[in-house]
Parts: sequence; C-alpha cells; structure tokens
Amino acid sequence: MQSLRITQGRLCPSSPKSVNTHLSFLPIAQLGFAYLFGERCKKASLTLVRTEVGGLGNSRDGLSEVQNGNEEKGLILGAERDETGSVIGFNLISQSGDDGIESPDDVAIDMAEETVDAEGREKAQTRVNLNIVFVTAEAAPYSKTGGLGDVCGSLPIVLAARGHRVMVVSPRYLHSCPEDKIFDNALDLDCHIKVQCFGGAQEVSFFHEYREGVDWVFVDNPSYHRPGNPYGDSHGAFGDNQFRFTLLCHAACEAPLVLPLGGYNYGEKCLFLANDWHAGLVPVLLAAKYRPHGVYKDARSLLVIHNLAHQGVEPAVKYKNFGLPPEWYGALEWVFPTWARTHALDTGEAVNVLKGAIVTADRILTVSKGYSWEITTVEGGYGLHELLSSRRSVLDGIINGIDVSEWDPSSDEHIADHYSVDDLSGKVQCKIALQKELGLPMRPDCPLIGFIGRLDYQKGIDLIRWAVPDLMEDDVQFVMLGSGDPLYEEWMRATESTYRDKFRGWVGFNVPISHRITAGCDILLMPSRFEPCGLNQLYAMRYGTVPVVHCTGGLRDTVQTFNPYAEEGFGEGTGWTFSPLSKESMLAALRLAVKTYRDHKLSWEGIMKRGMERDYTWENAAIQYEEVFEWAFIDQPYVG
Repeated sequence: MQSLRITQGRLCPSSPKSVNTHLSFLPIAQLGFAYLFGERCKKASLTLVRTEVGGLGNSRDGLSEVQNGNEEKGLILGAERDETGSVIGFNLISQSGDDGIESPDDVAIDMAEETVDAEGREKAQTRVNLNIVFVTAEAAPYSKTGGLGDVCGSLPIVLAARGHRVMVVSPRYLHSCPEDKIFDNALDLDCHIKVQCFGGAQEVSFFHEYREGVDWVFVDNPSYHRPGNPYGDSHGAFGDNQFRFTLLCHAACEAPLVLPLGGYNYGEKCLFLANDWHAGLVPVLLAAKYRPHGVYKDARSLLVIHNLAHQGVEPAVKYKNFGLPPEWYGALEWVFPTWARTHALDTGEAVNVLKGAIVTADRILTVSKGYSWEITTVEGGYGLHELLSSRRSVLDGIINGIDVSEWDPSSDEHIADHYSVDDLSGKVQCKIALQKELGLPMRPDCPLIGFIGRLDYQKGIDLIRWAVPDLMEDDVQFVMLGSGDPLYEEWMRATESTYRDKFRGWVGFNVPISHRITAGCDILLMPSRFEPCGLNQLYAMRYGTVPVVHCTGGLRDTVQTFNPYAEEGFGEGTGWTFSPLSKESMLAALRLAVKTYRDHKLSWEGIMKRGMERDYTWENAAIQYEEVFEWAFIDQPYVG
C-alpha cells in the first residue's frame, strides 16, 4: 500500500481568514488525508512511501515523523507558500537517490523554480481549472472597434495558458472584402441548430478555430454578412442589432452543450463571461430558460461592463422577440423618466437588456475599480445607478491588461529605434523620426504632446479644440490621431493649416502610426469625460511617454500624479491627473508637465521609468479574474 509521512514539521491551526483555499495536486491513491488540508502547515513536506501494512496503520508505518533524513524513497508532497510564508498549496514531486529533498526549504525552492517563467517572473499557479465561455460582440484579431475586442482577444489566451478550458463565442462577420481572410482557418463544424426568438425558429451554424489554447467559436447567420463594423456602417447603427445579438446569446448558451470541441463538450458546469449588453441576454437565458429544466444548474455567469452608456434599450413591445418566458418581463422592464419621453402620451415603457443582465448575473465586473464606483453614482450610472448600488456586494473592478509582446519599446517593429527602462537613448531618436515623418521641425528639445483616440464627445475632443489656440502660444508641438465626428475631423485639418510648424492631425486610424506616436511623444493627453479603463495611457507609460489625464475611471486608477517631494525628494508618480474637467484645469496640468520636462530632467526621467516599470500584463489581470471566478461559485446561482 501507500502511506503518508510528514517530515520536519508540525501542523498549525489555520488563521480565521484562511478560507476557500484551493489545492492543486494529482491524486495517486485514496490516502485519506484530506483533513490535513483544513489546517495550515508552517513547515512540512509530505512523503508517499510503500509499506507492507494494509491501511495507514500506526505511526510507525503510516503517518509518522521522519528522523535523521532516513526516509524511504518515494514522492514528496511539497508545500507551496505565498508572499507571507503561508502554505497555499501542495504539489507532488519525485524523490530519488542522493538527490532527494533534504528539508522543507528545499521543497519550497523546487516549487518556486517551477513557478518562474522564461523571463524570471513569478507565475501564480491555477488552483481550479474551469470551463470558461466568453460571449462577446468582438474579439481581436477577428473583430475589433475598441477595448472590448482587446480584452476578449487577449484575456482568454492567458486564462487558457493558466490551465482553464476556454471558449470564445463571437459572430462570424463577413464584409465581402479582403479582411474576411481572417476567418480562413475557422472550420465549419457542420452543426446547425435552431433557436426560438423573434417569432420563430432561427437557424445558426458554428465555425471553429483552435488557436493559442483557446476554442474560437464563430456563430454564423446571414445577418452578420454585410459591410461595416460589428454595429453599423457610415449610415449609422444597424436596425436589426437586437436580432443579431439575441441570436448570439442563444447560440452561446447552446454551444457548450452541442459542440464536441476536441472530442468533448464543455458541458453544463461552465462559467459564462457576458461582455456588455450585446451578450446581456446570456445570464437571463440561464435563469429563465435553462435552470427551470435542470440545465446549467451548476453554471455561473459574470457580466463584464466595458461601457455602461450602451444598454440595448428597445420598446416594451419587443420583449416577445427575445425568446424569454412572459413572466420574466420584469427582469428587463425599464421605464424612462418623464423628461426623457418623446411626447405627452408616451408611457416610457421599454426593455433594457443590460438591466436584465445586471439583475440575473451572479457577479458583475467593470474594467477598473474607479469605474465600478462611478457607475453607482447618478452622474455615471445612466439610470442604472440604484440597481447597481443594490448589487454592490457582487460588483468589482479589474484593470485591463495590455499585450506586452506587441507593445514593447525594446522590440517594436513599428518604431525607429528601440529602448528600455535601462537605456532610454532610443526614445529621442523615435521623437526625431516622428517629427520628420509628420513634417514638423525636428527639435528634440521641444515638448511633443500626442492624442490617440476617437474624435467624439466622450474623449473630450471639444476641450482640446477650445484649448489649442492657447496651447499653441507655448513652445510645444501637438499631434493627433483619430477619426469620428466629421466636425472634429474637419477641425483637425483646418488647425493643421493654421499652425503648420506646431500641429499635425492624422484623420483615420493606423496601427503603425499609433505605435510611433506613442514612442515619439513626450506627453500623452487624455481628457476623457469618462473612461471605464483606457488602454492608451497604459501603452504610453510602457513607452516612457508621460500621461496627462482627466481624473476619472480607469485613468484615475492607473495614473498617479507626480509628487516631487515624496520618497525623500526622489519623487513618486507616473504622470498628472486633472479635475474638474475644464479647459483651464487641463491647460494647467499640461503646462506643469511641460515645465517639468524642460527644467527638471532628472525628475522627468524618474516619471518615465516608474511608468515603464508598472505591471499591467494580462497575467496580472488574469490572477484577479480567477479570484472573482472563485467567488462566483461560492453562492448559489440566480434562479428567479
């Protein structure tokens, strides 16, 4: 038989706070020592040895203390510790010959070596492997209009690398253009299903690509085949978006049950991540359509809010199109306030898909801590603040990560020269190259300010427009990249003609140019009215470009205002935040940044390096997501 031994240690009572600890090891036999893991061990390693006694037996042949290092050869169950030294898990490792483990400290060292990646960074180990299903309107590189595409294109890959089984369900958008080749590797699964919604049985099919450890599943229907982006074209939003995304939600709920990906279905015990209102029907369908019939009773759902401003609101008479039982109308019911109604006889009755998701989801996440608070306020809640406040106990925020392989100044193929936190000399070469490319005077000493983003009200473009005449009186250069409101596009062109030696406006979006602006500018300006997370400030800090941002949402969470007097005069902070949102406040912050750049080079270099050293990797974000996943399975699922 096999028995268990503890070497050089004793069991200690666990801390009252040590609950829900998950342990990771491969079972070799039924050993009957589960009770040990209810306790915390300060210094212990466990040895599996073979004896002649049936059962664990007495202390001599079973659970005993090993003396003088004369233990029998076997397997070591080594303790893995967190930063405080507390045991957080065990892993079985082999012991052979004279190279056996001599002490618990050796076990800890061996385990630490197994949790270090190729670059020497510690990697936390996944405790529980889950079946995770992302449901999203966009996922890079297949479809992307903003941060949602980045999140659903990157986070699933990292979670899969950490041991989870991950599926991403998104529409198969075809535009009858060369970009459609992105789906060339997605194979038709020859699985056609019919879902009940919009007055009948609607047929969808599935395509699949297995890439970087993730099952990328694409829902196919003629409604996804048209020019434009996922939501609309040059004429505005598509009129049938509710139909298109209702299909997506129904298909996503069926996919784990009907698709034998890799030979096995994901099954009913899944964790659904519904992203924004487009996937908002998923938690409602789980509660209203499946669980009453005993399906998905062990599944959980997370609603991830990337932008609360978009909620999927439709007239109340369209509720019947969703394919939900009539008695569930209250979950989506929405009544507009009197001032928002169109006429005196308008009752304001509507249905709100995002509201239904907030009601029925097991957990709610936003893409920053700051935004998770803002959406519970009148100003940031867009009418849902009271409902979100009532669910504050299950509401959390996690900052998005960035792709540090794509955004790396030491290897970026799009920039003129490479540099790093240890050698910043290449950044000035990137600046000179950018000035030359844009036709600006090549002045490495002149502060170069940049803006990258959509040209719309949310991004504070009106503030920039009002401030540019004052800003152009200073000895600075300013470059903008973006598209959006035709009014602001035309303003950019006109301003470039007025300030030919100081201002450049690039209408449109170009990935290589965005990299070169991020690397070549000294300051990145982001005066967003609201910003759930924001990525450009994260890219900027990684490239040693100092952000000046409005103090809101994820911008407030990620940018720390420079304080020259902190740390015994060495300073702290990675940029500047300003508030209130006004031209005067923004100009004051910009001018303070410019003055620091000109007159305090050592302080400026400190700001650059602190930003470059920040850890905003997806690995870091994934660890936080896993914690919320655990919380989701603690409580019972929503049933009504």
